[in-house]
Amino acid sequence: MNRSPNAWAFAPTALFVLLWSSGALFAKWGLAHASAFAFLALRFALALTVLSLLAGRRGRWLPRPGTRWRVAQTGLLLVGSYSACYFLALDHGVTPGVLATLLGVQPILTLVMTEPGLAPRRLLGLVLALGGLALVVYDSLSAARFGGAGLLFALAALLSMTWGTLLQKGSDQAPLDVLPLQYAVGLGVCVALLPAQHLRVEWSTGLMVSVAWMGLVITGATLLLYRLIQSGNLVNVTSLFYLVPAGTALLDWLVLGNRLAPLALAGMAAIVLGLIQVFRGPMPRPG
Repeated sequence: MNRSPNAWAFAPTALFVLLWSSGALFAKWGLAHASAFAFLALRFALALTVLSLLAGRRGRWLPRPGTRWRVAQTGLLLVGSYSACYFLALDHGVTPGVLATLLGVQPILTLVMTEPGLAPRRLLGLVLALGGLALVVYDSLSAARFGGAGLLFALAALLSMTWGTLLQKGSDQAPLDVLPLQYAVGLGVCVALLPAQHLRVEWSTGLMVSVAWMGLVITGATLLLYRLIQSGNLVNVTSLFYLVPAGTALLDWLVLGNRLAPLALAGMAAIVLGLIQVFRGPMPRPG
């Protein structure tokens, strides 16, 4: 029996969701052995080394002249600012499952920014998903799981990812042509912020494994995300982030034992139902 093209097209999507869902758990594990910016500096240093070696085999370490400032800006948002705020949110008590759910609102922001004329059905889905997000945030704050600082860092990570993704969509260069510079910017941000925190590094197997996973596997997932952004409809691609919270929450429960409360589960269900309303209908054919 022949496999349909859609089945093959689903493979990179499923792989991205699986890999991206695991990132928060390894990040949380890493923070048990190092301060946020120390861990990020190690992660970016490893990723930049690998990306530079891959770029060297292609004979190109930098993006095309005339695009480097925009690529650096994208790296500042999508790699540096997003990662720093993401890790600081975890460091301030936000659980991986809740953080993934908060970041799951990104497709809605992308939809509003790129498609200002919303049909009533999509507007209903937007309101429903935002209501679900509010339930998740209210449940976590009322249970004192994390304070206002953790929420602010999570929202800052959301905005950084959204703006960075919009900037990246405007690039027509291969991911390996832009990622080395972007990760260099991210490493520079983390090194510059190191004095802002008490430096803590406990050299252990847990630290090495988490750094290797975030530096190699999640960087590979970023390469895959960039390819999806480059080849697909931006709203449909970013809608993948709606699938990440469920995967992260499941892993968060199975591995770390952080079970979502009923109110948070209801909020996540509302987000999924809102997604169905927003993105229901025929998908655009690949270009």
